[in-house]
Amino acid sequence: MYQAARGTTDILPAEQPYWRYVEKAIAEVTGLYGYQRIDTPVFEDTSLFRRSAGEYTDIVQKEMYTFDDRGGNSLTLKPEGTPAVCRAFIQHGMQNLPQPVKLHYVSPIFRYDRPQAGRYRQHYQFGVEAIGEADPALDAEVIDLAWRFYRTLGLTRLALQLNSIGCKKCRPGYLAVLKDYYARQPGTLCDDCKIRLEKNPLRLLDCKQATCQPVADATPESFKYLCPECAEHFQKLQKYLGRLEIPFKLNHRLVRGLDYYTRTVFEVQPELEGGQSTIGGGGRYDDLIEELGGKPAPAIGFATGIERIILNIKEQNISIPALPGPQVLIACLGEEARETAINLAAQLRKAGIGTAMTTGDRSLKAQLRQANSLGVRYTVIIGGDEVKTATVTLKDMSGARQETVSAADLAGRLNRLLK
Repeated sequence: MYQAARGTTDILPAEQPYWRYVEKAIAEVTGLYGYQRIDTPVFEDTSLFRRSAGEYTDIVQKEMYTFDDRGGNSLTLKPEGTPAVCRAFIQHGMQNLPQPVKLHYVSPIFRYDRPQAGRYRQHYQFGVEAIGEADPALDAEVIDLAWRFYRTLGLTRLALQLNSIGCKKCRPGYLAVLKDYYARQPGTLCDDCKIRLEKNPLRLLDCKQATCQPVADATPESFKYLCPECAEHFQKLQKYLGRLEIPFKLNHRLVRGLDYYTRTVFEVQPELEGGQSTIGGGGRYDDLIEELGGKPAPAIGFATGIERIILNIKEQNISIPALPGPQVLIACLGEEARETAINLAAQLRKAGIGTAMTTGDRSLKAQLRQANSLGVRYTVIIGGDEVKTATVTLKDMSGARQETVSAADLAGRLNRLLK
């Protein structure tokens, strides 16, 4: 029997209320902050992600879904959203728009990773990108947007972790200090970290292996090696977050998993035991637009996995509103009644009344059970007598009350009752 591919999942009707709830919050919050929606293709040139994420990151080395098309072009399913948005920014001349350009997206994302709760090989990501401004006030705005988004969903017990990893000017000095520190403890490093030490030392801080944790915890703190400009940027950001009353904790090991980040990096994590370790995060990427062939444009972004959000909504027992369903069921007995029912159902829907209609040849008792399972407020019953008199029997499903109503007046009567 066929099943969904490993690391993918079907979003069944019972789960849809959670997705609509999250989508509503996305629309509400992005509207408040003035972020416009952008949708990019599900696959891009492989070189776009190799150049942006970094050749020696786990995403490029282990997680990308890459294939050659029939024209011999190497393409990759999006492993994250930012590079595609940056490509679109350059391609469509958005640098000529008033800056910063504020964009948001909801997109499927593909990573070959070990599947677990809240983490799938195909998952969905909500992200925002603000391109064209270096002011730390914009960093604060993006973090505030993320914080408000989670609050809008009802999520509490969240922790914001913050760090600055400097810029091209000051990062080389910090990397030299980092390499010197790690070179003194080669016997304690995992095989991946031995490669990272040579190829990409900043990734050492992001290692998840238990044997590397004590070494990484004791590393020199990056924010103590910032140049004056980066230090001022970081201090202002912390001051702005204080003004916004957003609590945060400095985490010198926070570097994120992509090479394009500069200065600010941040993550939001649930304090609830058993929740996923990170539900969202982001940071600055001031050099990425230029590296991809555009004019220099500092930028900052944030992204969050929707499956992880829903997992935490369930963990925190947040009540989700039900999706709108039919308010009325039409039950009919006999073929003549069926023809009348089809016509009445169309009239009620035209009047804006959600209407379901029974099908098949079932007893009235079975049709009323269906009405109860759908949770409708009223059942319209049509039999032979109703067809002859051009009436219907209208049954209130919350009690035993029922009345006879003219078929021509049914839509008006229901509209009055449902109000």
